[in-house]
Amino acid sequence: MAKVIEQIIPFHSADVGEEEAQAAGEVIRSGWLTMGPKTIEFEQKFAAYVGAKHAVGVSSCTAALHLALDAIGLKQGDEVLVPTTTFTSTAEVVCYFKAKPVLVDVDAKTLCMDPVDAERRITEKTRAVIPVHYAGQPCDMDVIRDMAKRHGLRVIEDAAHALPASYHGVRIGAISELTAFSFYATKTLTTGEGGMITTDNDELATRMRMMRLHGIGRDAWKRYSAAGSWFYEVLDSGFKYNLTDIQSAIGIVQLGKCDQMRDARAKIAHRYSEAFAPERALQVPTVSDGCDSAWHLYVLRLNLEELSITRSEMIEKLKERGVGTSVHFIPLHMHPYYKNTYGYREEDFPVASKQYQRYLSLPIFPGMTESQIDYVIENVLEIARSAAR
Repeated sequence: MAKVIEQIIPFHSADVGEEEAQAAGEVIRSGWLTMGPKTIEFEQKFAAYVGAKHAVGVSSCTAALHLALDAIGLKQGDEVLVPTTTFTSTAEVVCYFKAKPVLVDVDAKTLCMDPVDAERRITEKTRAVIPVHYAGQPCDMDVIRDMAKRHGLRVIEDAAHALPASYHGVRIGAISELTAFSFYATKTLTTGEGGMITTDNDELATRMRMMRLHGIGRDAWKRYSAAGSWFYEVLDSGFKYNLTDIQSAIGIVQLGKCDQMRDARAKIAHRYSEAFAPERALQVPTVSDGCDSAWHLYVLRLNLEELSITRSEMIEKLKERGVGTSVHFIPLHMHPYYKNTYGYREEDFPVASKQYQRYLSLPIFPGMTESQIDYVIENVLEIARSAAR
């Protein structure tokens, strides 16, 4: 019989407060609400933070990935390598071009893209690769970039989970030609919705800035400033992907707390791993040598052969005790759209298919109290031990 719920611990709670509210309020009182000077300031500070030359603020990480693929000139019939263990937006944006997302299996240790399997799936139509830094753990970028160089592929990093993470001392966002970030509500840095693209390439940055706002060939927000004028030219058929000054004001405050929020997540992850690692029924996440994880997610895996319950039953039992969890992710090849459109089968991705049955994401957010962390640990251990074979 389930215990009486003692605490309600959500899967996530954003670390936002009065400082963010004041920053947003100042923008509202200024009368300038959409993309403007605060967005430019946020972009400059973000670029400096990750070590990139340019940062382009956009409405979501999906928009960032879309603009990045547009900037490299992806065309109908092209192919792009995408890990199957990711959120649908990583592959979805490839479909916008009537190009093909070529799904790739993942590494059993990190759940990031398996470079060996990726190289096996390259064809004459392959134009780019989108490695996803799963849960905040950086991919093996040296191997991926070497593969891309040998095959003439562009690299666009999906860093939705990876702020702030680093790979061999270099921040994610300053490694590849293009990197896309997310500022969704659950991310380490949040603006509610929003995203950013970083690059050192002047030409790509100019293209993305133009295409994020209808293909207008100058900074459209300047038309309404003292320095602006009414005249503008549409140079291409663009999109409505701009970030607003209200969001950017919140983002600037969040950026100032980014290291602190990451450290809080890392502390929780350490507590979890210290408690769970000795248990035969549990497998804790690992951080690859030379990497610093952003710890966006804490993905615990169950050794199901040691348990009399399934992953779904574990999630339900934790829910009964007030502990919120989630699953990241149902692999893309298991979804009807990707199966029906491209003919993907579970046996084509043996690692991702097997690992999917085993993992769940535990609460990990900066505002978690010691009591909440203890409560999660206590209940995970109690359920696992009571279900031990």
